[in-house]
Amino acid sequence: MNRSIVISRYARTLVKYVRESGHGDIVCSEAEVLFRAIHSVPDLKRMTEAADDVVSPFDKKKLLQSALGNRMSQELSRFLTLLNRNGRMEMVEDILRDFVDLYRRSVGVRKAHLTTVSDPSERLLQRLKALVKQKTGDDVIIEVDVDPDIIGGFVFDIDDYLLDASVKRQLDLIREQFVERNRRII
Repeated sequence: MNRSIVISRYARTLVKYVRESGHGDIVCSEAEVLFRAIHSVPDLKRMTEAADDVVSPFDKKKLLQSALGNRMSQELSRFLTLLNRNGRMEMVEDILRDFVDLYRRSVGVRKAHLTTVSDPSERLLQRLKALVKQKTGDDVIIEVDVDPDIIGGFVFDIDDYLLDASVKRQLDLIREQFVERNRRII
């Protein structure tokens, strides 16, 4: 079966399960912590994706529990057991990522990413949240990244929409236009 279909089905199943249990916010925050841990720690990723004869399903689950400080909700624990039993643990990172996105959308919350040269003011963040709420009707969680390489301006990314108003991007556009015009001369 297509990997993306499997990932989507498990993520939707977990959303349905946590909505019924009423612990969706808790499981969502745990899933996000696990996703970030797996994504940022190559050894943890390698262990969760390893064959069951190399790392046992029980050990994989224990590794993920330790990433949460050995505190894991019953819902997430049962879900990881299901993944282990069905041999789908190698997809856990993608399933958790999709689950977090689906769950947030189901409760009317979107995630955005803002890149600026320096830390943005709280006023700017509130204005962006209000603008997104006005346009979409959803609340937004804004992750902020400080990157001096963009020189000035900002880059705002939400869902499939990217607004790149950085000075670096503007300079790149000018450079591309300059190169294109000079090619025509030669």
